[in-house]
Amino acid sequence: MKCPECGNIEDKVIETRESRDNHYIRRRRECLKCGKRFTTYEKPEDTHLMVVKKDGRREEFDIDKVKKGLYRAVEKRPIPVKQIEQIAFQIEEMVASADKEIATKAIGEYIMDKLKTLDKVAYVRFASVYFDFKSLEEFLNELHSLLKKEE
Repeated sequence: MKCPECGNIEDKVIETRESRDNHYIRRRRECLKCGKRFTTYEKPEDTHLMVVKKDGRREEFDIDKVKKGLYRAVEKRPIPVKQIEQIAFQIEEMVASADKEIATKAIGEYIMDKLKTLDKVAYVRFASVYFDFKSLEEFLNELHSLLKKEE
């Protein structure tokens, strides 16, 4: 493992735990050069879950794509990285429980539900891409419905 602080590849494992559902192993590590502690997660790479896109295409699930979308939505917002990583982890668990395929719609709606409670601006940013608004009116309609739900 490469230390996220200094880039050193030598570390020691301080603690190892299995998840409740045995899907991954969590390891606390300490860099032998700078002393920084960090967490890694290990999971088997045996299942290839497919995501069914809106147009019917299928592609392999990639958690990094989900994280990029989340980070774009919360950019410059006061949201801790830990919360974004937790949402991504929850999505990974949701996807892992699916049976070989999952629709992007299910993933997108899950993300929007989480962002709606976390940060309204991040929600609107994500929704604008997810719903692929074609006009300002469509965008404003979503904003109005969001405001009505808050009242």
